[in-house]
Amino acid sequence: MSNRNLRTEILSPEEKFDAIRSLKLKLEENFIALGELLSEIKRSKLFRQKGYETFKDFIEAEYCLNGGLAAKLASTFDLFIEEMDIDEASVKEIGFDRLQMIRPYVQKADWETREHWVELAENTPANDLRNRIKELRNQEKEQDKDLKQVLIEQYMEKMLSWFNCSSKELNFKLALFFQDADLESIKKTVKERQRIFEQQIQKSQED
Repeated sequence: MSNRNLRTEILSPEEKFDAIRSLKLKLEENFIALGELLSEIKRSKLFRQKGYETFKDFIEAEYCLNGGLAAKLASTFDLFIEEMDIDEASVKEIGFDRLQMIRPYVQKADWETREHWVELAENTPANDLRNRIKELRNQEKEQDKDLKQVLIEQYMEKMLSWFNCSSKELNFKLALFFQDADLESIKKTVKERQRIFEQQIQKSQED
């Protein structure tokens, strides 16, 4: 058992609850310790001792701490310290803000890519890192857009060839087809196919 686990397990439930209250006051300085406590309470469902059904309800009612932020603190501890076993000094040096920027990319990456992201966060000022990630997201959006455009072009080529007509004439034929169609059923089918299409894009990006 690690010293970190020993450190929190010797505390009584009430001491853990009080520790969260104290650590919350200086979140950036204490995000590791706070994340550790929140992770343990969430994992062990200790919040039920206080009469709450969910971790989110417990955090927001007892500490006026946003449930989403609490979950990020816990998952940051779980990912960078528990799973990746990065030393606390390095994690604290990077800081909570920069860790949040890279966390979505680290979570789904292989070990080599994870190390690259951590090294990047260590050596890049927060604003520069934010701009680089913004650039990456824009590239991903463009890639998604490009794949949608490919699908559109393939569809148009297929339909124009099948009906052997112009684009304008094709639109007329489609209008005839859809004018009495069950739009709710079509909408449901389109949403389902769009979900599958976007999942395939996401999977290809992760691979």
